[in-house]
Amino acid sequence: MSDLQAAADRVELAALQAEFTDAAMMRDYDRLVSLFTPDGVLRWPHVPVEFVGREAMRESIERMRSVWEFFVQHAHPGVIQLDGDTAAGRTYIEEFGRFRDGGSHLNHALYHDRFARTADGWRFAERVYEVRYMDTSPLAGSAP
Repeated sequence: MSDLQAAADRVELAALQAEFTDAAMMRDYDRLVSLFTPDGVLRWPHVPVEFVGREAMRESIERMRSVWEFFVQHAHPGVIQLDGDTAAGRTYIEEFGRFRDGGSHLNHALYHDRFARTADGWRFAERVYEVRYMDTSPLAGSAP
């Protein structure tokens, strides 16, 4: 792989990771699931849930997000390791929000990512969410 191709792949993979957060924040679930391979997997072991395939992801994420009064996710880039038409990486996450039942949520976590190059560009083959810190203390602020 040329240095130029490797640089282009890294840029595309970082953009894919950022687009996931944007799609989640904008509640654009069709776009969010399109970022995965058709048989892609999204795992949240702390809940615990696992979604396999785009249709299962979309239905479950939309249902789960409906319980939030507000939700904010910040993503920070991590490492990307290329291996031909596959890659692995991490994205560091900070999230906070309040549930419609009044409960609050603040966490620091990371996504462990596996990627696959497809005819449509790079896609997630798997994202596994690992929570490193969680605080359920009531949030003092409010959504506008």
